[in-house]
Amino acid sequence: MRKSKPKKRMVLPDPKFNSELVTKFVNVLMRDGKKSKAFTIFYDALKLVEERMKKEELSPLEIWKKALENITPAVEVKSRRVGGSTFQVPMEIRPERKVAIAIKNLIMYARKRSGKSMADKLAAEIQGAYNSEGGAYKKKEETHRMAEANRAFARFKF
Repeated sequence: MRKSKPKKRMVLPDPKFNSELVTKFVNVLMRDGKKSKAFTIFYDALKLVEERMKKEELSPLEIWKKALENITPAVEVKSRRVGGSTFQVPMEIRPERKVAIAIKNLIMYARKRSGKSMADKLAAEIQGAYNSEGGAYKKKEETHRMAEANRAFARFKF
């Protein structure tokens, strides 16, 4: 590489939970630079999760973290051309990328859900991910199945 690697930007922790992970999540959730609106959506979603899952002894933030953990993939497949044919090569994912993929999938499948508000859709997707169901969890399982099916091509790692 000719250029040096760009420096990692430090993310400031959010005001309510003092967590950098929450800020990263909100940054992905944000649209058109409306950060305060994104924070409002996230906090409302956590309130809804708290109301709907009263029998759980965990706090809504811990439920959200467990949901993220449930949908975090360990491997992914990347295309690799070898001698005219393309193989789907399973590869392990870096820890930062794992979290980023989990966050993106949770938000993407929350946006696809039917519901009144984004907070309602996000709360439903968080509950689904916590209970190991829902779109984001299915996506993780599908990715793992693809990697398992193409395990024979692991020798083509780059």
